[in-house]
Amino acid sequence: MNINKILVSQPRPTSEKSPYFDLEKKYGVEIVFRPFIKVEGLTSKEFRHSKINVPDYSAIILTARTAIDHFFRLCKELRYNVPDTLKYFCVSETIAHYLQKYVVYRKRKIFYSETGRMEDLIPIIAKHHKETYLMPVSDVHNDKAVVLDNNKVKYVKAVMYRTVSNNFKPGEQFDYDMLVFFTPAGIKSYTTNFPDYMDRKVVIAAMGQTTLEAAAQAGLTVDITITPETPSMASAIENYLKKVKAEEEKIAAREAREAAKKAAATPAKKKAAKKTTNKPATPSRPLTEEELFAKRSAAAKKAAATRRAKAEAAAAAAAKRSAAAKKAAATRRAKAEALKAKA
Repeated sequence: MNINKILVSQPRPTSEKSPYFDLEKKYGVEIVFRPFIKVEGLTSKEFRHSKINVPDYSAIILTARTAIDHFFRLCKELRYNVPDTLKYFCVSETIAHYLQKYVVYRKRKIFYSETGRMEDLIPIIAKHHKETYLMPVSDVHNDKAVVLDNNKVKYVKAVMYRTVSNNFKPGEQFDYDMLVFFTPAGIKSYTTNFPDYMDRKVVIAAMGQTTLEAAAQAGLTVDITITPETPSMASAIENYLKKVKAEEEKIAAREAREAAKKAAATPAKKKAAKKTTNKPATPSRPLTEEELFAKRSAAAKKAAATRRAKAEAAAAAAAKRSAAAKKAAATRRAKAEALKAKA
């Protein structure tokens, strides 16, 4: 499948050194940054319903910059002056440095994991077991909270912001060849905004176990994800584009060779025709480079169109099989429930 336009469901990077911009230049693709979801902060009135009293806690566990923003925003709305003695435990150094937006970094007790993994923050938290921990989170929790639970860390989750669907406008153009997801909420937003998503011929890239599970539940086939060899989404996408390009070049080269053979055989056929008809004919001339290139290009385009038609037919057949399987599963469930009710 030709990849010309990619939708990355994240905000546009602020740095021009982003690897996504390198992919655009290297592979001639267009990358559009358009989040499927957006974050909304809870109001102070909504937060008070949780009956969580922020001054009761001596330490904060921070897993994202969004959590930092909404923690300090709510503290301001609640008219709570964050004390200098408050301790901050961050899942990564990047998040720790983001605290400089709100506090004097060198004057605060800030701890972080060197690897960016919650598992490696646990030993640091264990050394400060006497602290009372508060963890600002979204209404949709991630795997990081599970790590705390598994290690029996005593903490309280405080929902300070929520994730909502960033709806697409009716008639908004959606002509992407690849969609890149990072959260289950992004998958949900896509399937909600586009009910015909199973019929769309797009390549799906997804990152994170919960995102992969959400894609599977929605019936989406994930073509690209991170691996030890491609640890970032940008590198995983590049690896896929590299394979697609190599396959296209291989097919184009084969078709060009076949076209060249056909072109080379043409003068011999004309000569044979001259002998059988005994009619004078103008001497044949070899094709120019421009003419040969035009023939190769036309042959390559025709082959590409044939491949696309086959791929679409295969996708339609797969969708039909999937629909049949879902219908059969629903029928089995209905029968099971009927038997259960009868029993």
